[in-house]
Amino acid sequence: MKKTLPRLLLASALTSALLVTTACHCPCAKKPSPTATMSSFGQLNGNEVHLFTLTNASGASVSLTEYGAAVVDLIVPDRDGKLADVALGFDNLEGFTGKGNPFMGAIAGRYANRIAKGKFTLDGKDYQLTINNGENHLHGGIKGFDKLVWKGEQLGKQAVRFTLHSPDGDQGYPGNLDLEVTYTFTNSNELRIDFKATTDKATVINVTNHTYFDLAGQNHGDIRDHILQLDSSRYTPVSDALIPTGEKRPVKGTPFDFVTPHRIGDRLMQTGGTPIGYDHNFILDKGKTAQPVVIGSLYEPTSGRLMTILTTEPAIQFYSGNFLDSTLNGKKGAKYPQYSGLCLETQHFPDSPNQSDFPSTVLRPGETFKSTTIYQFSAK
Repeated sequence: MKKTLPRLLLASALTSALLVTTACHCPCAKKPSPTATMSSFGQLNGNEVHLFTLTNASGASVSLTEYGAAVVDLIVPDRDGKLADVALGFDNLEGFTGKGNPFMGAIAGRYANRIAKGKFTLDGKDYQLTINNGENHLHGGIKGFDKLVWKGEQLGKQAVRFTLHSPDGDQGYPGNLDLEVTYTFTNSNELRIDFKATTDKATVINVTNHTYFDLAGQNHGDIRDHILQLDSSRYTPVSDALIPTGEKRPVKGTPFDFVTPHRIGDRLMQTGGTPIGYDHNFILDKGKTAQPVVIGSLYEPTSGRLMTILTTEPAIQFYSGNFLDSTLNGKKGAKYPQYSGLCLETQHFPDSPNQSDFPSTVLRPGETFKSTTIYQFSAK
């Protein structure tokens, strides 16, 4: 016994040490799993409107509501791992349904952006859409997709699919349109948005997500110190009513040149317009693609957050929050002054149904509209 006991004690000590080492450093140690929750976001016309929250393995998350299929929160880490919400918006359903909501986080359609005077001709027939932006049609009209309640469905722990039926004649558009929008939030902090649509009659379609970003964190200040880069050597100049003139103008030597990374505030006041700021369609050099490709990035120096943008779309609308005016009751008491958030809306060109030299946005029976955009978050 005198010879055996020390050996047993030594073996016990070695075993305990091994267990501690294994628990701390083994690559097989269990990592946190993604989670998905569904809760009530309020009621509209007696019907429940749901909120879905997807949290990935690192603790970053996105929250989405059936109202407008909108992004409510988008919480991602900075260079030090500190999480912050980088999407402007509202704390409750009443904020999203309230008067003056400028499409916060929502899906814009049936035609995102502007159509001149709300008119277009398709297959020899004239169509008149609802007018909601001066004398023009904007983001789907008086009651576009941003103001409708979609049907949400969790797809596992990392995705939510929203579906919507837009009837023939909705806001003046022809054809029964069935649309799916699937948001996927990966463990790599990628927010992927997949669109899919079909119709029973020839129609036009141009859908996008309208999230307002501030990579320093919503309610931080403004976005003029953000650094933007876009793979776009041409843009489409606009009239005073923000309707494209039809020209495809080189960005070189203009305030619209973001081919190399550039601080947004440096040339913002040179853009003209009322109010002054960016609200322009940038033609992507890679054009429309079958699979998502990198087309640009947005960087915020203070936090180190970097958002890389991938898309299949042929253009992107850069809007610098010119019309924000501190009148909104945003999240956590935010008022959102001018330039407090920006939108990077991947899409087709504005007013394409009236511009023969722009890429077609016509969808016909038997065809399937598909589009994908990825906002990839990292830090440096």
